[in-house]
Amino acid sequence: MLIARSGLPGARCLLLSLLLLTVWEAGSGQLHYSVQEEAKHGTFVGRIAQDLGLELEDLVPRLFRVASKGRGDLLEVNLQNGILFVNSRIDREELCGRSAECSIHLEVIVDRPLQVFHVEVEVKDINDNPPMFSVTEQKISIPESRLLDSRFPLEGASDADVGENAMITYKLSSNEFFILNIISKKDKGKFPVLVLRKLLDREENPQLKLLLTATDGGKPEFTGSVSVFIFVLDANDNAPTFDRSVYEVKMYENQLNQTLVIWLNASDADEGINKEMVYSFSSLVPAIIRRKFLINEMTGEIKVNDYIDFEDRNIYEIHVDVTDKGAPPMVGHCTVLVEVLDENDNSPEVVVTSLALPVEENAQVGTVVALISVSDQDSGANGQVICSLTPHIPFKLVSTFKNYYSLVLDSTLDRETISEYELVVTARDGGSPSLWASASLLVEVADVNDNAPVFAQSEYTVFVKENNPPGCHIFTVSAHDADARENALVSYSLVERRVGERALSSYVSVHAESGKVYALQPLDHEELELLQFQVSARDSGVPPLGSNVTLQVFVLDENDNAPALLRPWTQGAGGSVSELVSRSVGAGHVVAKVRAVDADSGYNAWLSYELLPAKGSARSPFRVGLYTGEISTTRLLDEADAPSQSLLILVKDHGEPALTATTTVLVSLVENGQTPKASLRASAGAADAEVALVDVNVYLIIAICAISSLLVLTLLLYTALRCSEAPTEGACRPGKPTLVCSSAVGSWSYSQQRRQVCSGESPPKTDLMAFSPSIPPGSGSGDSGVQQEIFENLFLFVGHGVKGLKYIFSFNPNSFMIICKILYIELSKF
Repeated sequence: MLIARSGLPGARCLLLSLLLLTVWEAGSGQLHYSVQEEAKHGTFVGRIAQDLGLELEDLVPRLFRVASKGRGDLLEVNLQNGILFVNSRIDREELCGRSAECSIHLEVIVDRPLQVFHVEVEVKDINDNPPMFSVTEQKISIPESRLLDSRFPLEGASDADVGENAMITYKLSSNEFFILNIISKKDKGKFPVLVLRKLLDREENPQLKLLLTATDGGKPEFTGSVSVFIFVLDANDNAPTFDRSVYEVKMYENQLNQTLVIWLNASDADEGINKEMVYSFSSLVPAIIRRKFLINEMTGEIKVNDYIDFEDRNIYEIHVDVTDKGAPPMVGHCTVLVEVLDENDNSPEVVVTSLALPVEENAQVGTVVALISVSDQDSGANGQVICSLTPHIPFKLVSTFKNYYSLVLDSTLDRETISEYELVVTARDGGSPSLWASASLLVEVADVNDNAPVFAQSEYTVFVKENNPPGCHIFTVSAHDADARENALVSYSLVERRVGERALSSYVSVHAESGKVYALQPLDHEELELLQFQVSARDSGVPPLGSNVTLQVFVLDENDNAPALLRPWTQGAGGSVSELVSRSVGAGHVVAKVRAVDADSGYNAWLSYELLPAKGSARSPFRVGLYTGEISTTRLLDEADAPSQSLLILVKDHGEPALTATTTVLVSLVENGQTPKASLRASAGAADAEVALVDVNVYLIIAICAISSLLVLTLLLYTALRCSEAPTEGACRPGKPTLVCSSAVGSWSYSQQRRQVCSGESPPKTDLMAFSPSIPPGSGSGDSGVQQEIFENLFLFVGHGVKGLKYIFSFNPNSFMIICKILYIELSKF
């Protein structure tokens, strides 16, 4: 606040204490205000929140704050009403010195989202500094012989204010000898000069005292004064003179010592000793100038004596006296104005302020990452700075205000591709040659959960033998997540489903961390041949991402089931069956047939039959078919054969180790013509069973042929369609080769082929597993033997479902043709 001085009226003082009107200027994205210096605490500056378009209720949640580089807390914002006010005393002269322009630059920062605004508050000067003289009194010696209009320079006053407030006028106290003349220093101020208007008489006035008053142009005015003592000397008639009263010299900064600044040359009209002159700095020259420059008292050369820095001071005012050696000596005066020219001797300065590091990889384009300010102490083109950024991708520099830049995101980020960027901000000035400076900024990219765990394969095939121990490890799944830290921490779990009547989790489990899959109970091939399920992998990100993998667990058969005899071999005391055989039958007559099945599959279910020799008995006239189980005669029966024979039949599978079952057949030999009623009834029952068997066979064969015909027709249509299409090169890829394992009795195969259908995207197909037993040649008796085997296998199919059907078609390569032949014979009977 301005203080009234020199008796100014109170009303005028009140008017001068009012603040200037706050001005808003649109453009360049900044606010402009103005305020007078010395304003009171709480003085209104501007409605900054309203002018920035911010809601008052958002100031606190969005962390509204104001930063001012090197300006302390001169200005503050009331977060309740959004008004910018004066917080502490503002002294323009302390802030900006004698600079014509003075402003306070504020950075306004709000978060959520991050925004940065620039506010410039101009500090208006008030007339709060009076003109000041460097000394309290000035002394001048003037010979009485000086002529009229002789000039005597005085030291002028200085005012810390600027503009009109610093425009000084001088006034000399009333006297009869001197008047005051003002000399302009070419836009560098004015200084007063005494002009002699009446000759001096030492005997009459040996000493004069004058008062020099300086008044500035402010309102109210301030004044300063200095006493001027004039000592009138007797002697010398002519004083030395310079050809000019003011010399103006321009020189570049950073000149070497002893560099010539100017060579002064004065003249004296006297002769002899009164003409000899000595050059010296005036008593008005301050000590700092005496250190910077050196004058040769004999020649008048002024040379550089110390480091000259434009940024320290750009103009020097040197008052020079030349004194002759007369008695009394006479003095001449001149002023040398040395203007220092700028050189590009200061490199730019770069200051980087990080705001949002690290940067999340899903940050939007345009996000402000850092604030950058540059400065250069030089002036003109030497102080004009241009900023550049390397590398340019994916960031860029945006100029916000003068030498202020924002580092913003220019394109999308991907931490999995590049996790950090080392940026270099280079500031280069416009000098010649130009100087530059750089600052490095390491921008880390923070991970977000944008990658799901990935398995190496979409599905896995696992083979496990049945009867495994509970809790055994059968497989390990592993998924990789390209993210980092918790976003890459993968846990595994089962995708629960029902397997028949039971939950999947009762069969298998997966370890959440290691991905190891365990069988929780012994698996039974006869109950479950294929267990197909999915394992899910989930990361720990928010939200979590996941993927699934399919596991096909094939339960491999082990020989854990002994052969089981079919009726009637399971009935009777001791598991025996009685048969009556006539002694007249020839060799090869079928007496009976032992039927047995094995719950196992493949090699373990292939049965063979043996007739065990009785202890102590002669060679039996009977034999049993190795693979048919038919009991037949080996020769003609004779009287020597025992009428009652007990045949012990051993049924054995081909597992390792082999499992067996036994049954006893009691064969009674009877004479020709003897046909017991029981035998007749058995024969009749057998005939009825054979008729029923034939009827069942007919229906089964018809069904099998119909299904086979439909399958053949489908394959033909599919082949025709595939051949009619022209597949694009590279559109279909062959599947993986089929894995085939062979043994002495047959072969089984499994192939997991992935074929991409050329006409579209079909799911992958998995071939079935088939077992093909290898029958030794000569084990049957022509087509009739094969027919008999096929009929038996048809009964086996009725008892065992789909497994029996696979077994029938895989039992003999010619099964399909033979079935068609039998079908033709059976149909011809009708």
